[in-house]
Amino acid sequence: MSGPDAFPVPFLLGMMRLHEEPALHDPARLADWIEARLDQGLDWFDHADIYGDRQGEALFGAALGARPGLAGRVKVVTKASIITPERDASPLRVKHYDSSPGHLEQAIDASLARLGVERLDHFLLHRPDPLMDAEATGRVLDDAIAAGKIGAAGVSNYLPEQWRRLQGAMHQRLVAHQLQLSLDHPAPLFDGSFDALLADGLAPMIWSPLGGGRVLQGPARPLLLRLADEHGVTPAGLALAWLRALPGRPVPVVGSLKAERLEALATDAGLALERPSWYALLEAARGHEVA
Repeated sequence: MSGPDAFPVPFLLGMMRLHEEPALHDPARLADWIEARLDQGLDWFDHADIYGDRQGEALFGAALGARPGLAGRVKVVTKASIITPERDASPLRVKHYDSSPGHLEQAIDASLARLGVERLDHFLLHRPDPLMDAEATGRVLDDAIAAGKIGAAGVSNYLPEQWRRLQGAMHQRLVAHQLQLSLDHPAPLFDGSFDALLADGLAPMIWSPLGGGRVLQGPARPLLLRLADEHGVTPAGLALAWLRALPGRPVPVVGSLKAERLEALATDAGLALERPSWYALLEAARGHEVA
């Protein structure tokens, strides 16, 4: 699954802060929340094993277990390879990355168990590991796909030569790349990395599409407010539409858990943004016109 139709949704639902929302910790209440999102047509959920130190996946899995049939309706992305200091078994207690076959095999099985699903639709390597043995890592991803444990493999925060080294060691295609991109961080559009992922057939997922709120509070704010008012959308929705206008139809990962906000964003992100407005927002965000 790659290309512009890889994710036929306006955005993925980011589960990074699920563990911080006590109101959704009850399995039945979270199951209601998930089912409401599915009814909206939002069926992709983005996880990582480090979110809440595994708690995010566990909460989600408990909700799926509480509502028969729900697991078959969701599509799950999860990520692994980051070892936090608390999880480092060595005396050094150091944050590091682990792309070794043993760790990835264990991470895939553990995520499947916590989430309570039969397959991880997408499994991504969360950060590039300078110590990666590409052949060994590629083999474990190929084997997980062949075994039906993951539907497809991808990467996150990789540079082109990093994902190409891994791809060169694999039989299956890497299908997605999750990268940071927003009006607050447009660098990938100008350093060649965004063009490279499109050229290599990777579907772009976007983390921090609102720059942690900086997009809405930064230099582009006055224009965002004016154009949002003119188009009858929210400023946040306009910022998502700016991303969705790019080739490859990037799919943002939205971290909000508020039902009303998600409903508005699902509509607003579909706005067809005209080219002058797109460039005007870019200019406002960067503080200078294009060359």
